[in-house]
Amino acid sequence: MREFAQLYQRLDETTKTNDKVLAMRDYFSQASGSDAAYALYFLLGNKLKPSLPTRIIRRAARLGAEVPEWLFEETYQWVGDLAETAAAMVKGRSHGGQESLPDTLPDTLPDTLPDTLPETLSETIAERLLPLLRSASGTQRSTRKSSLSSDRRLEIDEALASTLVELWSRYDLLERFVFNKLLTGNLRVGVSAKLVTKALSQWCGVPSEELSHRMMGEWEPSETFFKQLVAPEYSGSSPAKPYPFCLAHPLPQGYSEENSVVDFLAEWKWDGIRAQLVRRAGRTYLWSRGEELLEGRFPEIELAAEGLPDGLVLDGEVLGYRDGVPLAFTLLQRRIQRRKPGVKLLGEVPVVFIAFDVLEHEGKDLRQEAYEQRRRLLESLDWGVACVGQALRISEVFSFSDWGSLFQKRDTAREHGSEGLMLKHRQGRYDVGRVTGTWWKSKVTPYTVDAVLVYAQRGHGRRAGMFSDYTFALWEEDRLVPFAKAYSGLSDQEIVRVDRWIKENTQKKFGPVHEVLAHLVMELAFENLQESSRHKSGIAVRFPRIVRWREDKQARDADRLEDIRRMLKGKGESG
Repeated sequence: MREFAQLYQRLDETTKTNDKVLAMRDYFSQASGSDAAYALYFLLGNKLKPSLPTRIIRRAARLGAEVPEWLFEETYQWVGDLAETAAAMVKGRSHGGQESLPDTLPDTLPDTLPDTLPETLSETIAERLLPLLRSASGTQRSTRKSSLSSDRRLEIDEALASTLVELWSRYDLLERFVFNKLLTGNLRVGVSAKLVTKALSQWCGVPSEELSHRMMGEWEPSETFFKQLVAPEYSGSSPAKPYPFCLAHPLPQGYSEENSVVDFLAEWKWDGIRAQLVRRAGRTYLWSRGEELLEGRFPEIELAAEGLPDGLVLDGEVLGYRDGVPLAFTLLQRRIQRRKPGVKLLGEVPVVFIAFDVLEHEGKDLRQEAYEQRRRLLESLDWGVACVGQALRISEVFSFSDWGSLFQKRDTAREHGSEGLMLKHRQGRYDVGRVTGTWWKSKVTPYTVDAVLVYAQRGHGRRAGMFSDYTFALWEEDRLVPFAKAYSGLSDQEIVRVDRWIKENTQKKFGPVHEVLAHLVMELAFENLQESSRHKSGIAVRFPRIVRWREDKQARDADRLEDIRRMLKGKGESG
């Protein structure tokens, strides 16, 4: 555990890519197979399941630090990170010996915990974290199934909190902090999957692209898996395994002045779920870009895919689709959240899989072939009965003789329910992750409005303690109606100014939320909008962000909800 905590510290203390790669390579070179497997699992962004309710962590931190609730919560709001707050406030061991525990610690601590400090990451997971998480999960299930009294629920929470305090006492500050990061599933340390794979590749000698493919899909962090992963010859292949996804960069300014558009084919950029449809061994597997197996969630696609031949892998987009029109992403989310959708939901939100690439055909990996060749193969496939019900489709492609024509086509995207265009180099291979020059995305010009800042909360991470999470409102008659939340777009200097202004102009407090004087106006941009009964404004927007601080405008000059409804009406008419 100490070695993994020190790895976290090395990664956190540098912004240099080479230093991060070296730190991970050093760790993999000395770690046991089981420790390396868990380290890889966490560095790739995976989390332990089930999770521990944050109320238990809060309660344990207050208990271990011997402070009242209000003081802990105020401290947490300033620090902005629950794991860090709890680690810093409670007592634990030091390199010089064991610190004493608080006098108020309950004497009903579990007697099944090991007496010695685990020396490995895998022991920490197996002997500390997982038993605690399973205990909390079992308690939650029992609570949901029975009507426990509030006193009994409080007693259970106290017991779990006491267990956590006892665990914390075994670690020093750095170990305690990393332990809490694992506990909350919030271990972000500034390394991408591509960087982690690069470090592992440098240590074991297996090419990064091959490692990425071996790690696709579901796997458990174990010594057996890790040894298979880094072996020269891989023996752990599964018919369900997808390929690493190829991703796009935004089209940079000036690119059209230096490159020829005839080198690219274009297609609509859909706002759905990026997915790979794998057809092997007589079965269909649908994987999301987040490497989640979507089994059972889209039965119409799985049924249609039964007509596809074995040894076929398609890349595409799962899209809500009805009467020839793409549905809003929020409707598609209803399908994502249901593992086994009912008949009513299937009828209300039908879906299609729009294929735009073929990665494997007759069991042969085609990713090194030119995109133009893969596209011709995709269009020549015998789909058989696969398109019955039209749950499977092939994307439409466009070619252009000049950039002006492409941009004109892109600007009609909303009329087709699209976000813009994807550009793919005719000779480009299907690479791993984001690569330059292979795929570009060019989104349609976003919607913009001028809105009034009405609520603010302190941020997290490097913005902890500063008000950087904002809620904006628009006018409806003579009142301001909350419309959207935004967290990005201002410079660090502007955030400092806004933070100071919020502290001086807070009117009311609702826990961590501060209501402020209606004065500051910001220009917001967003990609799409639709009606929503879940929002006070009646409208939901996609990817809102701050474009600029409109210091030239007063609150009365901000836009009105009727302006947004007009945009929505125009969107519907054009669609």
